[in-house]
Amino acid sequence: MKIRFSASIVLIIICVLLFLLQNGSELFFGYDLLFVLGAKINQFIFQGQFWRFLTPAFLHGSILHLAFNMYALYSIGPSLERKYGIPSFLLLFGFGAIFGNIFSFLFSSSVSLGSSTAIFGLIAAQGVYIYQNRLLLGSAATPLLRNVLTMVAINLVLGLSPGIDNWGHLGGLVGGFLYAWFAGPSYGISENMFGENVVIRENKKVFLISGGLLLLAAMFVFLRFQFT
Repeated sequence: MKIRFSASIVLIIICVLLFLLQNGSELFFGYDLLFVLGAKINQFIFQGQFWRFLTPAFLHGSILHLAFNMYALYSIGPSLERKYGIPSFLLLFGFGAIFGNIFSFLFSSSVSLGSSTAIFGLIAAQGVYIYQNRLLLGSAATPLLRNVLTMVAINLVLGLSPGIDNWGHLGGLVGGFLYAWFAGPSYGISENMFGENVVIRENKKVFLISGGLLLLAAMFVFLRFQFT
């Protein structure tokens, strides 16, 4: 029996293993080494440690923080994998994380970490997929889109609580939305040689679009450095 590879499960495993290493380093060194090396800490980003725009998405501050984010990733990730394909899904996850941490860097001085930046990007991508393919989804599109918008609204309200980086959530939404809008899977109707209507998938230049988004992200960071 062929076992299907799941990028979402691999991401979950990575986050869990890194969380164990975070706690292990506290036992051995007396502090969270991975947090020090990889969290979104503005002063270190100003020193050129730009990997901190991505690495916080794999680190967590508590078992509850980890459990909540991994449940969300498990709930929404696999269906998006099937729609996007694994390489494009991983790019989507990455751009949610990168834009989320850039927004946090731009608008918040607080230290932050967690996968919620990337997960908000996935939620945005789900909404974009429903909207762009609403004609094919028919009457199901409106309630599905309403559910996504409700989910976003509830989580942004919850994000107003102390200690939660809502700027990271907003940035994740922006990153996921931009990637999904320009590079996400969308479908149209065409006729085959027999005059029958068939569903076709529109081709997207994923890596070209990814390059453009990286340039946009770099521009945001550059402007932050210029106006510091």
